[in-house]
Amino acid sequence: MTTNIATTSLQAALQHKIDNKTKPLGALGMLETLALQLGLIQQTTSPVIRAPHIVVFAGDHGIAATGLVNPYPQAVTAQMVLNFLRGGAAINVFCRQHQIALQVVDAGVNADLSAAAAALKEPAVFINASMGPGTNNYLEGPAMPEAAVLSAIDKGRAIVRTIADRGSNCIGFGEMGIGNTSSASLIMSAVTGIPVAACVGRGTGVNNEQLDTKIKTLEQVHALHQLTQLHNQPIALLSKVGGFEIAMMTGAYLEAAARQLVIVVDGFITTAALLLTRQLDPTVMNYCFFAHTSGELGHEKMLAFLKADTLLHLGMRLGEGTGAALAIPLIQSAAAFLEEMASFESAGVSNKEGGI
Repeated sequence: MTTNIATTSLQAALQHKIDNKTKPLGALGMLETLALQLGLIQQTTSPVIRAPHIVVFAGDHGIAATGLVNPYPQAVTAQMVLNFLRGGAAINVFCRQHQIALQVVDAGVNADLSAAAAALKEPAVFINASMGPGTNNYLEGPAMPEAAVLSAIDKGRAIVRTIADRGSNCIGFGEMGIGNTSSASLIMSAVTGIPVAACVGRGTGVNNEQLDTKIKTLEQVHALHQLTQLHNQPIALLSKVGGFEIAMMTGAYLEAAARQLVIVVDGFITTAALLLTRQLDPTVMNYCFFAHTSGELGHEKMLAFLKADTLLHLGMRLGEGTGAALAIPLIQSAAAFLEEMASFESAGVSNKEGGI
């Protein structure tokens, strides 16, 4: 984890505070690394997590209507968003359990969700930031104009700005969108240079024959848009093969870094958005905690490209921000031990120099 955002003196003070808790050196393992990074992010020896949030960005992808890259119909995106609003999805369960605020964003779902959301007494807050009824089919042309990419980024920034202004200093992102693993795979391949076939996973559960069709289809898209040439052009890449939710998430990452929030990175699609954000603002990495290693094929390779260590290895590949919701309590634990655990001196316990 990066530490270049802090002065040497603060880092030394944090390490001294960690090392002098009533425990053997390093005995809390990765929690000690988390505590150090938290202090560096917040520029204090007493970091705290306030009002943690998960924001789920939902959007549809034009290619999903072809049935070539996904076994589920495009309508499932809207159906799952309504499930979020009714409180019935995994992300709802974990956010309730850990007292994390949840907001669900219509970034561009192919359905009118506002009326349905208004009719529900939803436990999650619904944000209508729709860019339209899904992106265009990138087998036939660009997914969206570059102007739409910039607009989606601005909307993502505005959503995080509002959350930060209300007092949150910790945010994780999730996503929902049938076909979005295909977009993420293409982004990953373009940015990392890894062949498409090594980036494409099963997404929402394709069988072997469907996976072969998915790979061949995405290889065709990669060649059509000459994605290799766009490896360091994030706006153009989003225009060619991105999703509204991925573009909006990119803006959300940018604003979270600008506000120096603790950022909890979820899985495959959210990490693909981070790849793009990193090109626009490399300092975003200083604020990121990586929640888990997804079971989706390309995620481990993406994490290796970013030189990122993850907190959890549970074989999950659900998305929705579920990994982030499970990781936030670990980050809270790191802040808690740093602030509340006694030191050798305050507890009157001899350290190893005194014979322990």
